[in-house]
Amino acid sequence: MKALIAAGGHATRFRPITWTMNKHLIPLANRPLVFNAIEKITEAGITDIAININPGDTEMERVVGDGSRWGARITCLEQQGGPKGIAHAVNNAQSWIGEDPFMFYLGDNIVLGSLKKFVERFQQEQLHCLLALSHVQNPTYLGVAEFDASGKLVRVHEKPKVPPSNMAVTGIYFYDKSFFEAFKNIEPSGRGEYEISDIHTWLLQNGYKVGAEEITGWWKDTGMPRDFLEGNQLIMNDKPSAFWAVDSSSTIEAGAILQGPIRIEAGAWIGGNVVIRGPVAIGERAVIKNSSIGPYTAIGNDVVVDGGELEDSIVLEGAKITSAERIVDSILGRNTEITPMKETLPRSGHRLVIGENSKVEL
Repeated sequence: MKALIAAGGHATRFRPITWTMNKHLIPLANRPLVFNAIEKITEAGITDIAININPGDTEMERVVGDGSRWGARITCLEQQGGPKGIAHAVNNAQSWIGEDPFMFYLGDNIVLGSLKKFVERFQQEQLHCLLALSHVQNPTYLGVAEFDASGKLVRVHEKPKVPPSNMAVTGIYFYDKSFFEAFKNIEPSGRGEYEISDIHTWLLQNGYKVGAEEITGWWKDTGMPRDFLEGNQLIMNDKPSAFWAVDSSSTIEAGAILQGPIRIEAGAWIGGNVVIRGPVAIGERAVIKNSSIGPYTAIGNDVVVDGGELEDSIVLEGAKITSAERIVDSILGRNTEITPMKETLPRSGHRLVIGENSKVEL
């Protein structure tokens, strides 16, 4: 079995951060989001992986590498023909997939627990398709499963205004080569995309064996910044004890207070007048002085925090924070600078340089 990870798109809801980086490379607990997908796939025993990326994206391949760190072989496939829906992204990979069965994993999904049971059921029952479902309160923005009176899956609706159930189709799917037969027989939707839900409905209506299995534990679609921050919390809570460690090459001055699970990486420097309440992950060569950090905060490589207060936030590499204002529920992009307004003129008011689609609270 092979696996295809969808990691393209433009992530407009994450702009301006995603003007300059792929959303799937934004870190959770200081590790790129896409790593979570790769780990779940390889844990399930699948080691031949392709990642669907935007044309011209070279950063994904640079960050992920050839897959050897996971004992896998990873290939990056550029999306051809423009953004025409996630079913089109799968069809784009047909020559790589060939006639092999495969897992399709939307790269911005995070799950707790192993996917082995899905692989085993798909293989043992010789299914043409297996859908991972999750019970959600508001499924109107997702694909939603419809069942008949006997509980049999009969249709999948894409973003229905009136959902037929509360069982949403998550971003984890299993197919055999019949996917490509279905793709030949569907048309673009009203929004001009080849909907993955139409693939499932066509398979169901044409006698193919389509199974459904509920995900146990939690599943999170990180479609919005708030979802991403919640995903950071979930990932931190799920990390094994071995993850939480202080690298011997880091420096922690006397007087620093460290509480709870904390990861401090090589070359980081923690001053004496610092309080860190875990879970907190601090990257390589980060400098923390006169500050309060955490909980649920991830600070990337080469970040400087001097006099700041951070909680439930993600700070990407190279950022510099010298403002004493409390920052919560935030995602700060690479090389961001947050300074106290008293250092600049005017002395009252706020000086801002804000990109398109930014969100600011003052």
